[in-house]
Order: sequence, then structure tokens, then C-alpha cells
Amino acid sequence: MSATRLTADSLYRFFRAGEEETFALQGVGLQVEKGEIVAVTGPSGSGKTTLLSCLAGLDEPDGGTVHVAGERLSHQQEHLRSRLRARYIGVLFQSGNLLEHLTVRDNIRLVQGISGGTDRPGVHELLRDVGVAPRAGALPRQLSGGEAARAGLAVALANNPAVLLADELTGEVDGETERRVLALLRERARAGTAMVLVTHSRAVAAVADRVLRLRDGRWVR
Repeated sequence: MSATRLTADSLYRFFRAGEEETFALQGVGLQVEKGEIVAVTGPSGSGKTTLLSCLAGLDEPDGGTVHVAGERLSHQQEHLRSRLRARYIGVLFQSGNLLEHLTVRDNIRLVQGISGGTDRPGVHELLRDVGVAPRAGALPRQLSGGEAARAGLAVALANNPAVLLADELTGEVDGETERRVLALLRERARAGTAMVLVTHSRAVAAVADRVLRLRDGRWVR
């Protein structure tokens, strides 16, 4: 596998409402190496979540390409994007990370079954690392906001991904839990996982190797 885990070349994404077009991304490029943590900051509406969705293959850019682990992810049929995502990418959004009818334990097992890989952490190990091992048998509706965020992170890491994409991963946790989660991320980065973390948190930005700022769909200084 190449040392470059994620590449985005000149991404454009626009949305049309009636006669008006809004550009969410305007020529955004990004390259993330093995073990590198990149924090993406910027005001609300700057295109951060759209960028993350395109990097994950959950949304298609209107222009430009995304490659993960050397394979083209964008402009592929959905079943191919899903296969690449299951194999290489862990995704954590602010909500919707857990299937409501499955326990936390079974959410992780489902992801691991879909990924088909063999080099993956144990379920108890994952839940212990994020601090929710006692809640393994709970359904998502039985979790607090902070517990759900940490369980979602465990699910995102379940396939031992080459790339982790996360949107405000510490937004629902207290300071001590945030420190624990960030220590886990640094450990995963040392093991080779590349990360793109959309955040407003100074603590998250502080552990990043690079901090990039997005405004109006463009990188700014």
C-alpha cells in the first residue's frame, strides 16, 4: 500500500435550488500520508462536511477525483465505492453512526463482517479503548450523547481503516474523555492510520500534524 493514503484532486461540488447554484467546494485539493493527522477547521457552511462526504465516497464531487490507498474512489458505481469504503475507510459523523436496532457490540461486528479483513481489533479491546466497554450490550437509544459518540468512534475504527474521517468526534464528550480519545487517535496514527478530522476544538487541532482552514469552499490561510 502506498504511503499516501488519501488524495483529493481539485474537488468541486455544487447544489442547485431553482435558478440558484451554491458552490460547496471550489477546487479543493488534499493529500494525507500514512500516519498523518490533518485537522480541517472553518465556519459553519464553509464546506467541511461536504468535503468529508466526498472523501468518504458517500457523495460524488461534480469535478475532481478522490483516491484512497491508491484506488480511485470517486466516479465509481456505488457498489464499488461501498467496497472500497468498507475495506479502507472509517467514517464518524455527528449522528447516524450506529444502527438503532443493534447493540453497540453488534454494530461493531457488522462493520467487521462487511469489511472482510483479518487484521482488525477485538470488539472488547475497541470498546475498552474508547471507554464504553460496560455499554457493549446497550442499544443506541440507551446511550448518552458522549457514550454514543465514543461508540461511533469504535465502529469507525472497527475495520482497522487506512483512513479515518471524522466530523466533530469530540463534540459530545467532556474534557477528560476528549483527552483519552485524542491519545487513542495518536496511537492509531503511530500505527499508520491517516486521519482527516473536521473540528472546532482547539484540543483536536493541537494534536494534528497540519491544520487547514476552509472558507466558502476554498482553502484559506
